[in-house]
Amino acid sequence: MKQVALNHVHEALGAKMVPFAGFNMPVQYEGVNIEHDTVRNGVGVFDVSHMGLFKISGPNALALVQKVTSNDASTLINGKAQYSYFPNDNGGVVDDIITYQVNDQEFLMVVNASNIDKDWNWVTSKNDVNATMENLSDAYSLLAIQGPKAVEAMQSLTDLDLAAIKFYHFETGTFAGVENVIVSATGYTGSGGFEIYAKNEDIETIWNKVFEAGVAWGIKPIGLAARDTLRLEMGYCLYGNEITDETSPLEAGLGWVTKFTKDFVNSENLKAEKEAGIKNKLIGFELIDRGIPRHDYEIVNKDGNVIGKVTSGTQSPSLGKGIGMGYVPKEFAAEGSEIFIRIRKNDVLAKVVKTPFYKK
Repeated sequence: MKQVALNHVHEALGAKMVPFAGFNMPVQYEGVNIEHDTVRNGVGVFDVSHMGLFKISGPNALALVQKVTSNDASTLINGKAQYSYFPNDNGGVVDDIITYQVNDQEFLMVVNASNIDKDWNWVTSKNDVNATMENLSDAYSLLAIQGPKAVEAMQSLTDLDLAAIKFYHFETGTFAGVENVIVSATGYTGSGGFEIYAKNEDIETIWNKVFEAGVAWGIKPIGLAARDTLRLEMGYCLYGNEITDETSPLEAGLGWVTKFTKDFVNSENLKAEKEAGIKNKLIGFELIDRGIPRHDYEIVNKDGNVIGKVTSGTQSPSLGKGIGMGYVPKEFAAEGSEIFIRIRKNDVLAKVVKTPFYKK
């Protein structure tokens, strides 16, 4: 089991530690609902150092990025980030990622923790343009400082104008006395804030100063369980749930980051799929009756016939009702459609709703 650099800090704080993607990670500290509300209304800090980080550089860096990712990285400028995914050769998704342009010959890719080795091998196998690749995953840590008070609470730690960093943009500068820290507005919670990329040897210093600076704003450490409820309230996909090696990115609603203005891995087949029309669609749903939907629960129609499965589900801390996502045939996917979630042999009424579930 791998350990993040701050493992001892989380244990000292009394975090409940669980195995996640091969790492020993803090799943909660005080409790999911308390931590969830802290991020929605104040400021909280996630240690997400288990995420992977690749550096692609050299004269042919952009060519490789363009080949392996679905989005059009040629539209990036220095200091801008882009959500994208690695298509596989079979119509599915290797992983969803964020690409950062440091300069026109240097890109960073942040990948999911469970896919680091798979992604590295995949990109390496497609690197026929001799771009320089470095796997920085084991050398860097990542903190997500999230919530509506994050900017105000952290501004004293840096000369960077945090409020001026637009969504999906980043700056590199001194933060908490540490030089060359990447500060990125690419959160996964829907409540604002930013993420901090720094070397492992500097991360405990940064963590301590972040919590000192945030005292007046009620800052708290937040575990991965609340990260999941927060992202689900926003309708954000999670690799392994909504997107997998087998799921169609177009059915998952990722057409907006699938740019056919360029050639990329499997682009011809995906283009043909788009032109033919998708058969299934990833939907969001809210329970009308009481119940909590969970991953892999069956979705059924009014006649009790199984039409899909729940990919993610929970009791929404913000909304106080059961919410979830799942794939159903297109004819059941219209907003307002009634469906049923099979919970312990009971078919519980739900309706299809537009995401995000949580509206600021």
